[in-house]
Amino acid sequence: MDVSNSENFTLIDRIIAGDHQAFRIFVERYQRLVSHIVYRMIENPAAREDLCQEIFIKAYKNLNSFKKRSQVSTWIGKIAYNTCVNHLRKIKAPLIDDLSEANKHITRSSSDYPSPVQSAEQEDTAGLLKEAVDLLPPNYRTALTLYHVDEMSYSQIGEIISLPDGTVKSHIFRARQLLKKILLNKYQPEDIIV
Repeated sequence: MDVSNSENFTLIDRIIAGDHQAFRIFVERYQRLVSHIVYRMIENPAAREDLCQEIFIKAYKNLNSFKKRSQVSTWIGKIAYNTCVNHLRKIKAPLIDDLSEANKHITRSSSDYPSPVQSAEQEDTAGLLKEAVDLLPPNYRTALTLYHVDEMSYSQIGEIISLPDGTVKSHIFRARQLLKKILLNKYQPEDIIV
């Protein structure tokens, strides 16, 4: 994010003072990050919209308690992540420990999928990758997206998902390995080379 922390802190002070335009700016500034987390963790489109709104409402209500010791992006990211985890627990969805769903997709035979030529005609490499990422467990999808799409450091991701840097690094490594396995079982290597 190109905005300095001091600019973000000023924006927060304006919101606390009652500036509604400042809150609109805040939402615009962080909606991409919140969407990345929510859309990687939650499959139901209606729930995604509700959760995004809930996250910004929680952030608004808790601005007074923000201590300005961390980056605003990690603070809002943590709210988004925790809100999604709570939602998944409420609906009893598997998080990271249950890889059986992901493994079910990995072990399909290649005859279950279109030929590499058909796949190449239907989707570009980015589409293939997104489809494969969607098969990862929510925690892996989130860590991978925050690292590669939002370009966050291990420590920023760790702050968001409440894990040590080493565990975040391990999650990202495992996500890549699982992603590679999914892609190689589903497509020919020449179809997924960027």
